[in-house]
Amino acid sequence: MTTLAFPPVGSPSLEPGLDTDLFLLGGRADDLALVCPEGSLTYGELGAAVVDAARELGPRRRVVLLEAANDLRTVIGYLAALAARHPVLLVPVGTRAQQDELVARYAHAAEPDLHEDLALLLSTSGSTGSPKVVRLSRANLLANARSIADYLRIRPDDRALTSLPLHYCYGLSVLNSHLANGATVVLTDLSVTDECFWDLAARERATSFAGVPYTFDLLDASGFEERDLPHLRYVTQAGGRMAPATVSRYAELGRRRGWDLFVMYGQTEATARMAYLPPDLAATRPTAVGRPVPGGTFTLAPVPGLVQTPGEPEVGELVYTGPNVMMGYADCVADLALGPELTELHTGDLARQAPDGLWELTGRLNRHAKVFGLRLDLERLERLLHDTGDTTRLVAVGDCLHAFVDRPRRAAVVRKKLTGLASLPVGAVRVHPLAELPLTTTGKCDYAALTRQAEESERLAARTDDGESSVDSLRSLFAVALGRPDATPADSFVSLGGDSLSFVEVSTHLGRRLGHLPAQWPSSSIEELAGQRRCRRRFTAPVDTAVVLRALALLMILVSHTDIWLVLGGAHVLLAVAGYNLARFTLAAHPAVRTRRVLAALAGVAVPAALWIGGCALVTGAYRPTTALFLNGIVGDDRWSPDWHFWFLEALVWAYLGVAALLALPAVRRRHQRHPFAFALAVTLAALAARYALVGVEAEGTEKYAVGAVLWVPALGWAAAEARTHSQRLLVAVTALVGLAGFFADGQRELLVLASVVLLLWARPVPVPRGLAAPLRVVAGASLWVYLTHWQVYPGLEAAGHPVLAIGASLAVGVVAAWAYDGLVERLRRVLPGLTRRP
Repeated sequence: MTTLAFPPVGSPSLEPGLDTDLFLLGGRADDLALVCPEGSLTYGELGAAVVDAARELGPRRRVVLLEAANDLRTVIGYLAALAARHPVLLVPVGTRAQQDELVARYAHAAEPDLHEDLALLLSTSGSTGSPKVVRLSRANLLANARSIADYLRIRPDDRALTSLPLHYCYGLSVLNSHLANGATVVLTDLSVTDECFWDLAARERATSFAGVPYTFDLLDASGFEERDLPHLRYVTQAGGRMAPATVSRYAELGRRRGWDLFVMYGQTEATARMAYLPPDLAATRPTAVGRPVPGGTFTLAPVPGLVQTPGEPEVGELVYTGPNVMMGYADCVADLALGPELTELHTGDLARQAPDGLWELTGRLNRHAKVFGLRLDLERLERLLHDTGDTTRLVAVGDCLHAFVDRPRRAAVVRKKLTGLASLPVGAVRVHPLAELPLTTTGKCDYAALTRQAEESERLAARTDDGESSVDSLRSLFAVALGRPDATPADSFVSLGGDSLSFVEVSTHLGRRLGHLPAQWPSSSIEELAGQRRCRRRFTAPVDTAVVLRALALLMILVSHTDIWLVLGGAHVLLAVAGYNLARFTLAAHPAVRTRRVLAALAGVAVPAALWIGGCALVTGAYRPTTALFLNGIVGDDRWSPDWHFWFLEALVWAYLGVAALLALPAVRRRHQRHPFAFALAVTLAALAARYALVGVEAEGTEKYAVGAVLWVPALGWAAAEARTHSQRLLVAVTALVGLAGFFADGQRELLVLASVVLLLWARPVPVPRGLAAPLRVVAGASLWVYLTHWQVYPGLEAAGHPVLAIGASLAVGVVAAWAYDGLVERLRRVLPGLTRRP
């Protein structure tokens, strides 16, 4: 279906054999149906396109596999399959393995093997869940579209943005309900974090968009609260439980801004929707899923052995009845011939009906859970872990998977395994070491006790997010972010092995919870940090100076290279920041592991850089092999060439090697241990003397980038990190001033680097607007990969006259590359534990 040619448009006269009920086009011929990058289509034009596409499918019914993107071809293909009565199986774009499995399962399905009412097949499976394909009928689709339109009061003048993918039942229900009721759908695959998404919303006068809980996290990060959207009528939320505080906050925001928040509850087995919370109750009843959708009802089925709380409403399994309940599952091709097998849906959710009539969910009945939108088979995950030698018990609470182990030393290993097996972010997995796993009187694992402990952990985390800075809450932060469940109140970021990547994450969260960032927080114990909370600022968040400088220096490099604005010195600032971070995180570690930490930091830079540069050398021939070995400054040409692109990384690698070599000498190591500042300053002065001996006061041409001429810059950052007194800071500042004077023969460049060193000496977090804190963290965390890849990204776009796009593309490619590399390293670490992450 994804290869259908764009059909011509005309008047939508339905041919014999087409299903008029499932045409799903409820607007008048001249009403606007779709807005997309290709243009706009009226209902008449869309209808004609659907008729022509249905004709191409032919009259013989068969399953149509459709790669569903948020685009015009998908919509036409989907509607054409429905109209021609071909059951359509929607899958995400690019999921080849899943598609091959589905094709093998249903390849031979055709009349008379297809039930006459079968219209749609949707998968409920997550990456590790037991694969299940839901059979939905014509009546299911129509009932769902009508009930949603009823409680949302969808009107012909509504315009809905496709903020969720169409292969997802929630996203598809937006399309169905709006087209069936004559409204307009604005097709886009842009994220809510993309400014172009909001430009599109304003330009097309969007009246609604949908989101899952993670969408609202993105909205928070993108400054949604300050956006002016005068045409917005309502926002819907489903796809999992959203934190009650977030529900209340967005309900109040909507009240102030003139739009409604609809919180909804559903499952694919019920064609997406089973309940909704009226907007006027969202602020006061944020824990409820609401009332059944029009046409549906809820009842409770008793659960044997479930303990009821005296004086509280009865809890049981929530059972839904309504015309949108699925026909059944399709485990094999023979199931496609079956008719409706269910009249009610046992949801697997534990629930109760409050005295005000609203329904509330209290937990899950079975051993499946949905975490970060992924449906996980917890028993299967336990089996996989057991097969690899780790006895683990799993429970899920909210968007977090909790693992309990009886061997504390295996906690970090289990966490790494789970993030890979379940395809979850590291922060979504928490491991709890126990002396022994609790058992019931019958000798079975007491999951109820484990769930209670996990819920207590979640409550602690929730208090922390609201500004709680107790010792336990901060210990939990360090344990989760650093993958160290054995963290104690006496530990610090440095003693727990924190690196410059985890530093970005921890400093951001710590600043939010304490209301500020103490100057020496990396070396302060958790217990000391817990006593340093201040009042939280409303509009700004404290971000570590090194993080801000790292991000800004990278942006300066991109701005200069794309010729938007010549602001040189960014790479030299990055060198100073690298030396500063090396001293704070690596050299502050215990002497027994200090050299090993330096070599790990070296590998974190050298390995990815060598792989990328070497790969580019092999594929494009742009670089010599010696550049990938960081030898260009020794054996390369003195004239500027592409091999000098990575001078900054070459200098950093040799700086790390030099520090490791120095600290390998016992006498030097003792001197550093006794006098850290004097030692760092001596190294700086020695490197500065070497620079004067090599190039003199003013460096010319590539001398500005030669290793011997710039080693004093990371050493200067090292000295800045070790400075503790005013006199020491002044001494470092004077050294920087003397060293920079005349070095570039460019006063602006010298002043910029000097100002950066002074900021490092200032050692105070920088207050930034809350909406910028997360983007700064992302850019800083991916700085190595942005620097590596931008040489291959920006030139073509700059040459085409798109310098701003060149910067955006460079950042995007670098962030994606960093994410991909981290994922690869995490997987390889299971078999090669010595691997290190990027810095």
